Amino acid sequence: MKRVIGLVVLLLANMMLLAQTADDYRESANQGDVVSQTMLGACYYYGESVEQDYKQAVYWWTKAADQDFAYAQYLMANCYYSGEGVTQDFERAAFWWTKAAEQGHVESQMNLGQCYYNGVGVKQDFGQSAYWYTKAAELGNAASQLTIGDFYYHGKGVTQDLGRAVYWYTKSAEQDVVDAQYKLGKCYYNGKGVAQNSERAVFWWTKAANQGDADAQYNLGVCYYYGDGVAQDNEKAALWWTKAANQGKAEAKEALRKLERH
Repeated sequence: MKRVIGLVVLLLANMMLLAQTADDYRESANQGDVVSQTMLGACYYYGESVEQDYKQAVYWWTKAADQDFAYAQYLMANCYYSGEGVTQDFERAAFWWTKAAEQGHVESQMNLGQCYYNGVGVKQDFGQSAYWYTKAAELGNAASQLTIGDFYYHGKGVTQDLGRAVYWYTKSAEQDVVDAQYKLGKCYYNGKGVAQNSERAVFWWTKAANQGDADAQYNLGVCYYYGDGVAQDNEKAALWWTKAANQGKAEAKEALRKLERH
């Protein structure tokens, strides 16, 4: 099933390059082929070789979803969530995301985690939110890894465990999620969930700073100014503070003023 889902994702991503038209999918779709039903629905959704028609998209995705095709279930949930082709219905969105999530569809797991966190379409339940975010995180979803890291850091929906927070922040940071890199740097700098290590803090803050994170840029400037975790260097301190200040970071502006006075 996962290989079939991967095929559908690939086909949808390259839809404009396909030789097939809606009519090419229609016969096999009418015979119950879930991939063809999903692709025909996509043709209607994007207006590819047919007039755009969200209701027809939903019609065909429902056919595939009713046969437990996870990707079609995910698409159905999206339609109910946004009200495209159907009346907006958060409960139905959560219903279909649950169906897909139970089959291991990672985006559905993440979306379902958000539904439980915010109480949208389901009763608010931080434990269930953590459960589904963990499922997605274990499948490598970087955004979910960051989120479940936050859950462990703050004890939201799970027993607080700073070590587990660092574990998940690291997974996410290694996939270049800037917030995870910044938070992991803070954990190393403050010795939260991991042995205090200013050099590792500088390493991760540099990653985040190079992606434009103002807080990381400011903290990196502080490290260079005091020689904490890195060789002391006022020029590099000024460089990073300037970058942060240009994004409106008030502490960076004040740090630059103090540096200029000295």
